[in-house]
Amino acid sequence: MPIHMKALIIVDVQNDFLPGGNLAVASGDEVISVINRLIPAFDQVIATQDFHPAGHGSFASSHKGHKPGEVIDLNGLDQILWPDHCVQGTEGAAFHKDLQLPERSKVFQKGTDPGIDSYSGFFDNGHRKSTGLADYLRGQGIKDLYITGLAADYCVKFTVLDALKEGFNTTLITDATRGVNLQPEDTANALREVEEAGASLSTSEAIIS
Repeated sequence: MPIHMKALIIVDVQNDFLPGGNLAVASGDEVISVINRLIPAFDQVIATQDFHPAGHGSFASSHKGHKPGEVIDLNGLDQILWPDHCVQGTEGAAFHKDLQLPERSKVFQKGTDPGIDSYSGFFDNGHRKSTGLADYLRGQGIKDLYITGLAADYCVKFTVLDALKEGFNTTLITDATRGVNLQPEDTANALREVEEAGASLSTSEAIIS
């Protein structure tokens, strides 16, 4: 086994996060062609999939009188309420048809516990349960992670921060992500935050060349 393999992590490129979806990221579909170009450059390709049961606690519809964008306490954690999205068994939870995931790629599902949300591909938001991703990567001898996908200011950011805490050399590919931007500066702030935490920022062109 190569001693220093690298992995591409594709975060949540699912229909509900793309234009026309229930929680669409503006221009989110622009990342798909960039990610497809990156895939052949990697030994390992991993996709995370937001996979909520119906009635998840992060959905505004689960809390009478509350609207998306409001913040509540959900089992001891601040929770932004979202529109219903990526519900198990729905088309919204499926990966976009244009994403060329190789057959060998591994999928890690998150957000499956109705009582706690899970932005990161590694842990839920309270770091109470692991998805198994870190152990899998270590088992494959992977040290270097390159992270792409949606959305830059939530699931991508927290996946990068957890990857760093777990000891991986972590690069965020800036042209292969887009943000929700509940506030206009959220994506810029997320990029600065991950860089300050120790991540590298790069472009797909730099990596492919």
